[in-house]
Amino acid sequence: MLRSYNECIEKYNNDYGIKKAISDGKLFKIEKGIYSEDKFVPELQIIKHKYRNAIITLNSAFYYHSLTDAIPEFYYLATDRAGSKIRDKRVKQIFEMKKLLKIGMVEIERQGILINIYDKERMLIELIRNKHKLPYDYYKEIIGNYRNIVFELDIERIQEYAMMFPKSGLITETLFMEVF
Repeated sequence: MLRSYNECIEKYNNDYGIKKAISDGKLFKIEKGIYSEDKFVPELQIIKHKYRNAIITLNSAFYYHSLTDAIPEFYYLATDRAGSKIRDKRVKQIFEMKKLLKIGMVEIERQGILINIYDKERMLIELIRNKHKLPYDYYKEIIGNYRNIVFELDIERIQEYAMMFPKSGLITETLFMEVF
């Protein structure tokens, strides 16, 4: 379990208590401000802990939903446009309008960690919205995988989502031409 510095202060009473726990091997400093009782912690768990309000999106979400086998170089995280910039080399931050940020967010388990991620229906909308920013072969691979699971998707939900986004007509047209 990961703990912040303040949570460690509560448990170990003061900075000296934290340093003693570290030297005794009861606590490990994972990175600045993050501690754990486990020596090795998955990077996904660290990212989830540091950016609790962020939602996994784009390449990371496509990978976690098994829509591609390409392991992303970064963790793609959607955050509120008004939020502060994430200065972490492991993260690509996607700024989203506040009214659209939580649409389609679900919690799933990966590597034994509960993560906030967009559902497959929202990710189809994101794929179309970002079509020109993604490599052509990557886009075609994911669209092909969506065609293979089209009967597992909630079509009404996809249509609802599409109407909430700017350029909804273009999104809907692309959905019917390329997926359905």
